[in-house]
Amino acid sequence: MKDSAVTTETTLAIDWSQIDTVLFDMDGTLLDLHFDNFFWLDHLPQRYAEIHRQDEAEVREKLAKKFAAKRGQLDWYCVDYWSRELALNIEALKHEIGDKIAFRPFATEFLLWLKHHDKRCYLATNAHRKSLELKLARTAMHDHFVAMISSHDYGYPKEHDGFWQALVQAHGMDLSRALFVDDSLDVLRAAKRNGVGHLLAIPNPDSRHPSRDTGEFIAIGDFRLLMQNG
Repeated sequence: MKDSAVTTETTLAIDWSQIDTVLFDMDGTLLDLHFDNFFWLDHLPQRYAEIHRQDEAEVREKLAKKFAAKRGQLDWYCVDYWSRELALNIEALKHEIGDKIAFRPFATEFLLWLKHHDKRCYLATNAHRKSLELKLARTAMHDHFVAMISSHDYGYPKEHDGFWQALVQAHGMDLSRALFVDDSLDVLRAAKRNGVGHLLAIPNPDSRHPSRDTGEFIAIGDFRLLMQNG
């Protein structure tokens, strides 16, 4: 952890009287990022090589370059874009491993706690609507949210100021009284730049990987700690 991120999980305290709205990322925040990492880094290269009859090692190298070129852009998250680009049905391939979709520990308990405390919860994800629908079918997350927003609805990824401007215009929320939880530092920096008052970073988005440095943002790896005060 960098020196600037001095607040640790053992000292984490949230003044819930200053928060009306809670915004959640989906993949890596509420849901285990293992599904997505496994799909893009393992399942997709394997299936691409099988379908297109190419060497898997060469496919992995080619895909890595394609992904890097689109990182942080809306296309990077777009099922339709990658289906066209790779001549594959990405949506169908995701369904093949749908059993790997899972909540992160205590995510549902925290969502229920927030509802009990009359906080308005929104899902704000860069995931394409087709990916979102697959995960909703597996998790029934829709029960917990006022609205579920895909950045594709607005034409900007969450890393872009345009997303936050469109969010406020569409939902009329006061971002200064919102808590936003995400596993992407670039997204959190965009949220801060656009006036989100309270920010938390997920240090362990993929259960199979060790925790990461969350830079200048307070890390919250265990949602139970947020239910201890309020």
